[in-house]
Amino acid sequence: MSQVNQNIISQFLNVSVPNVSDALDRLGLVGSTENILPIYPCAKIAGPAATLKYVPYNPSAESTVLGTLKAIVHGGFGSVLVVDASENPTVNSLGGVAGATAKHNGLAGCVTDGPVRDVDEYKIYGLPVYARGISQQSVRGRSSCAGYGIPVKLGGILVRPGDFILADENGTIVIPQESINDVLEFAQKVKATEEKVIAQIRAGADPVDAHVQVNYDNMLKKQ
Repeated sequence: MSQVNQNIISQFLNVSVPNVSDALDRLGLVGSTENILPIYPCAKIAGPAATLKYVPYNPSAESTVLGTLKAIVHGGFGSVLVVDASENPTVNSLGGVAGATAKHNGLAGCVTDGPVRDVDEYKIYGLPVYARGISQQSVRGRSSCAGYGIPVKLGGILVRPGDFILADENGTIVIPQESINDVLEFAQKVKATEEKVIAQIRAGADPVDAHVQVNYDNMLKKQ
């Protein structure tokens, strides 16, 4: 799968999901998801997407468990497992064995638009997991694997293998792989501008003047 320079990953870890969301708005790109949040207080995730799609159970389709393990191994070190559970959104989409496998294979973390279970195990592994909630029930007999390493959707947003995922306590966002550098550059500009405004306000400046001086609102307008 597509690999991303570790320097790029480090730089994304130094900006926030809202910074990146502003950058996507500025560039006319769509990537913000809603309510895909850390399932426990865990680390920020940044890395290329390793995709997986679930569908309602079909006895003739591949086992969800086996498909998930294959997707993790295929994704490889530094990737983020992205699980599209949109067609069966109330069924568990990640469990402890998958989490252990992801950690063992060096994945940066997992994000899904469905619920997950075995949260206590993710904590032990130190595996960051972002999801819509928690489910106790097994995925077995409730979902099937429709494929991995294919275009999927996460919260309605298209994710292709190698697109970039950033997730922090503000939520989860998708960055098209061909726009990674442009998005990063503008996200860094947003962060620097906000830090400048805050510093001026703390130094006693009028907050309106501080915003006007950096032309903040116009900076964020779509190109």
